[in-house]
Amino acid sequence: MTIKAGYARAMEWLYLACIVVSATSLVLITLVIPYGVFMRYVMKSASSWPEPFSVLAMVLFSFVGGAAAYRANVHICVQMLTNAVSPIWRSWLAKLADLGMIATALFMLIFGAQLVNVTFGQTIAASVESGIQLWNALNGAPRMKIPLQDSPSNVAFSADGRNLVSC
Repeated sequence: MTIKAGYARAMEWLYLACIVVSATSLVLITLVIPYGVFMRYVMKSASSWPEPFSVLAMVLFSFVGGAAAYRANVHICVQMLTNAVSPIWRSWLAKLADLGMIATALFMLIFGAQLVNVTFGQTIAASVESGIQLWNALNGAPRMKIPLQDSPSNVAFSADGRNLVSC
């Protein structure tokens, strides 16, 4: 087996692994969300983990599934335009779409690394306070540190409905 054939085979296995991970993540989301709803509204005892777990699983599903979709060449692409032009322009548009994907990947890599540096070491419960501060900053409220208890359930909107406050 040549190096090229070995590489192609490894990429095929990686593609299949991406599909399995993405599908597993989607199945877990569809199991965990109803569990959270059942526990909250039927049992009147909300679990703290289903929502954060589902958010993380959705991120995993989106990124790994997006990589698999790109590999299968079924990513978001304006095919109506590419089908309406001549084959020469079609190849140029395909190259332009690839350049756009490279630019998007670089953007995600650079700003994703910066986001990881900023949020490294935070837990989901600890990031609620950061989210409250971000919400208030975006809505023009003064920057203030809101102490939270163990659960983020003690957060509500202010009387005017613009800012988040601790209850």
